[in-house]
Amino acid sequence: MNSFGSNVCTICGGQRTADDRWFLVTENHWEDKLKILRWTDRLATQVGIHRVCSPPHVRELVVHWMTTGSLDYPFARIAPPPPWSSRRLESMSRSSSDLEAANARIGELAVHRESLGRALSENPRALNVILDELLIVLRREAGEHPSEVETEDEILCVPAQEM
Repeated sequence: MNSFGSNVCTICGGQRTADDRWFLVTENHWEDKLKILRWTDRLATQVGIHRVCSPPHVRELVVHWMTTGSLDYPFARIAPPPPWSSRRLESMSRSSSDLEAANARIGELAVHRESLGRALSENPRALNVILDELLIVLRREAGEHPSEVETEDEILCVPAQEM
């Protein structure tokens, strides 16, 4: 690792070893998008990249981003930063690592903040389906075996054949 802290989980502060399958998470404030990436040492040292040690911690960071509008865990502001902030200007410019990030991308989320606020106020569990699917994809990416609960859910979701 080239910079201090590039191997520390944003959520728990745990240290990464060379054999660990970690994830990278970055946000684009301008477009209100979040990218989840496979670990690459080069991207992990970039400004604005959050390093996360496990699928549940990625899920926690995604929930934090969805509810606060920022990846600054746990000290995010509720209101979005002003449009002239340096973070927004940075996110508008293309970097040399854009191609590498595109190749490492596992997924991307985009939200409409007003709609998200309404959905969460009407039913706080409305996003669980998306978050659960995200967790399943990340666990597969990490090489984890599905738990018994996920296996049972898959069996229960199989459509019945007509007789």
